[in-house]
Amino acid sequence: MGEKFDNLEEQLEKFIENIRQLGIIVSDFQPSGQVVLNQKLNAMISGLQEIEKCRHHLNDVHVPLEVFEYIDQGKNPQLYTKECLERAMGKNEQVKGKIDTLVKFRGQLLSELTKVFPDEMAKYKAIRRDDVAGS
Repeated sequence: MGEKFDNLEEQLEKFIENIRQLGIIVSDFQPSGQVVLNQKLNAMISGLQEIEKCRHHLNDVHVPLEVFEYIDQGKNPQLYTKECLERAMGKNEQVKGKIDTLVKFRGQLLSELTKVFPDEMAKYKAIRRDDVAGS
């Protein structure tokens, strides 16, 4: 999947460098630099056109809006993936804890019901064995 981004990355790097050079030219503009300024502006327009051409290769790429929020906050977008994984692992631990608790509760409930209703629980267990065996 990385190669589909290679051309876009290359075009973006060229564009960023061109913008950086354009900023230098504009910040210390001299009338004699008008031709170079025009060339850089044209290069910027060409760069935007090249970036636009990359778009059709990336139509199937979906970026969560939260990634853009990370970028807007000056954070590395890879932190989004890391934090999503951490949240998923935390949620997984919570769910696992709930499952363990329910399994223990079920065992305790079956034990107590067997003490109080031994005949009914024997029938229930026989039915459950048939259901499990039939599955």
